[in-house]
Amino acid sequence: MGQELWRESAASLASRIREGEVTSRAVVDAHLERIEAVNAALNAVVEVRADEVRRAADEADAKQRSGDPLGPLHGVPFTIKTNIDVAGYATTQGTTAMKDVMATSDAPTVERMRQAGAVALARTNMPDLGLRVNTESSLYGAAHNPWRHGYTTAGSSGGEAAAIASGMSPIGLGNDIGGSLRNPAFACGIASIKPSHGRVPQGNPSSLIDMPINSQIMLVEGVLARHVGDLRIGLEAIMGAHRSDPLSLSAPLVGADAPRRVALVPSPSGGTTDPNIADAVRNAGKALEAAGYEVEELEPPKLFESYFAWSELMMTCLEVERPMFESLLGEGGQRFLELTSLLSSPSTAESLYAMHQFRFGVAKTWREFMSTYPLIVGPTWTEPPFPHGYDIESAESAMSVIERVRFVLPANVLGLPAVCVPTGVANGLPTGVQIIGDNFREDLCLVAGEVIEQSLGVITPIDPRG
Repeated sequence: MGQELWRESAASLASRIREGEVTSRAVVDAHLERIEAVNAALNAVVEVRADEVRRAADEADAKQRSGDPLGPLHGVPFTIKTNIDVAGYATTQGTTAMKDVMATSDAPTVERMRQAGAVALARTNMPDLGLRVNTESSLYGAAHNPWRHGYTTAGSSGGEAAAIASGMSPIGLGNDIGGSLRNPAFACGIASIKPSHGRVPQGNPSSLIDMPINSQIMLVEGVLARHVGDLRIGLEAIMGAHRSDPLSLSAPLVGADAPRRVALVPSPSGGTTDPNIADAVRNAGKALEAAGYEVEELEPPKLFESYFAWSELMMTCLEVERPMFESLLGEGGQRFLELTSLLSSPSTAESLYAMHQFRFGVAKTWREFMSTYPLIVGPTWTEPPFPHGYDIESAESAMSVIERVRFVLPANVLGLPAVCVPTGVANGLPTGVQIIGDNFREDLCLVAGEVIEQSLGVITPIDPRG
């Protein structure tokens, strides 16, 4: 039985532990054994302390036997990206320069997962400071895609996605300022949720500086899993206002009734889209149509402007922070920044003012559009995952990577929620879609994601492939 527990969803494991069918210790042992069996091929998990994890599982089992109330994820193991504080662990952010930055307390999302009864299992790989769309770390090395060795897991929560896709973890924590929860979900064939800005508290107690303005506006913490139902449980566990985050707030997850109308975007403007990925979007549209949604192929307004607004805000801040990044980034991260630096130009007070006015105008237009089309369904990436190193081969390859992630950017710059779900496999690599909703309508995204999942299936966990 223990050998198969790693295949189950977080919800299933929580239910079985609660009912006494299995123990948290057995579940944890199954995942530790799975890590031992497959992580060498993937390099997704970068730190695990088996004795600590087993002690926490034993404590969870003692509480279950006591008859005390149990949290929704009681006894279930979860993994954590290495830029999120976990008490007693280094928050390395994937870079050698930060390998000794020790956290003395948990980040809000870790704190809340523990309050929900979950057991911290392991830390996962990421690119230096999260500033590549490819999980190659100067400290840990490259994480490999479980679908094809030597290919990207995307980034920056790439280790998380690879660990979950290969059965090393049922659910995990990451974050997203430019697709970092959604890019890896697509590349590895799992699900993820990028919540609305402010829905989930963020911030590391170990951080020595306040959050920069681009992060204040666009960064969010979120959940990765194999099943959309697990995203819901994870989001409910971590959401709500927190004392350490002045931008966080509490709001109900379920909103008012909304039109079941979808804007389908198989091939977003601004670049190319692989035909298999466009077909996957249309297949998701058919699944939604069969479930009673009205689906219409059309783009939201000012789509290209939304890409531009993200680039302006992100690159302006990166330019200001460049000296700090250059002192902390490894060679690959520095190379990627150099190759994409043509996206930025020196800022002035006037240009910053204009940028924020422009961003507000885009958001206003999207809000009006989403009153008619509450959901926008399109690709996560518009092209398949690439081999390691492609993103830093040349300026052309780097810009090709930026182009393929273009459709994830609107949700960041506009603060919107988005759920990613896989749609199948093409040429041996996953395909998938993202479902973008209006502010604080994660509920609509999750319901639509479950419809697509039920129609097109869950495609992981898998054994690592060559």
